[in-house]
Amino acid sequence: MVLRVRTLSREEHVAFIEERAAEKNAATSVSFLQCPSWGDLKTDWRAESVGWIDDATGKVVGAGLVLYRDLPIPKRDKLPFLRRSLAYLPEGPILDLTAPETGQALKLLLAHLRKRRAFTVKMGPQLVSRRWTSENLKKAIAEADGGVRLKDIKPDFEDPSALRVIEALRAAGWSRKESEGAGFGDFQPRYVFQLPLVDDEGEPRSLEDIQKGFNQLWRRNIKKAEKNGVEVTVGGYEDLPEFHKLYEVTAKRDHFTPRPLAYFQRMWKAMESEDPRRLRLYLARHEGELLAATTLVTVGDHAWYSYGASADHKRELRPSNAVQWRMLSDAHAAGCKVYDLRGISDTLDPSDHLFGLIQFKLGTGGQAVEYLGEWDHPLNPLLHRAFELYMARR
Repeated sequence: MVLRVRTLSREEHVAFIEERAAEKNAATSVSFLQCPSWGDLKTDWRAESVGWIDDATGKVVGAGLVLYRDLPIPKRDKLPFLRRSLAYLPEGPILDLTAPETGQALKLLLAHLRKRRAFTVKMGPQLVSRRWTSENLKKAIAEADGGVRLKDIKPDFEDPSALRVIEALRAAGWSRKESEGAGFGDFQPRYVFQLPLVDDEGEPRSLEDIQKGFNQLWRRNIKKAEKNGVEVTVGGYEDLPEFHKLYEVTAKRDHFTPRPLAYFQRMWKAMESEDPRRLRLYLARHEGELLAATTLVTVGDHAWYSYGASADHKRELRPSNAVQWRMLSDAHAAGCKVYDLRGISDTLDPSDHLFGLIQFKLGTGGQAVEYLGEWDHPLNPLLHRAFELYMARR
């Protein structure tokens, strides 16, 4: 296959995502971070949809959302030739990296981005390399004397084709940063936690079977929320201010900087205009009072828990478990194959401050998943090195 790369229209990009998301045996999943709507949301970046075209048929066979972040070079606005940018494909591209044409495809991408005056390229392909079941991880935690990490544990699944892609990327000049706690050192996490909604043959699991995989605490908390009258509903754009107030409470409690309300309003409008099913808001109330709220993003048969918020009081009513169960149930009803709880650290050390995150997600009986991680290819080695030094000091 002879390929070429060109800019895609929004319509071409969305059509390809819908086509790829509908494939039963796609080599990679389609992340919502590769949708044009994500580019609309990232207003401090410039966005471009790029596509790989089969020269013989004119068919789009791969696509990617590229985000450009300019270096702060003086007078670059008056002197455009000074502009240099980081080109970033978050959780992308949407391209089968196991195909024979991969080497050619990536060379064409680099050539295209070089013309866009990129000084370095970063990408994070959504190709799974390894998986660990909850049973495996719980056993490792119980037997370990602290300090154990996912990479130290034999996986339950390892994809040889993904390992070959890793070797090919390195041979082609791409590099991946290796560090302790890998998964949160990248822009996007390398390790995530997912709950399969289908069995090994791809057949849908029943909700009863899925809940049987939960640990006793999760099952008890879901029942407790129901018994105490916690009600979960699907909200709309008009409910975002109420969600955001609870989100600010969560930010203060958990010591992180909250995004402004305008960010979530912009997200809603961008994603809804692309696909009305893309983003949903869930609200858990008790006697009319909002106690927990979450957002769910869906692309094809993959659903992600993206943002969550909860009150400081009435936590004993377990509204967060109730809202998770409702989101999972709705994803199941919509025919999704994966319920994704997003990023985790690779630490399994109970003394580590990030351990609680994976411990909570382990309760669902799902799997820890390792993607290929984020890879860099310098187009200007000097500027690339300067950028690395800047990121290391942040």
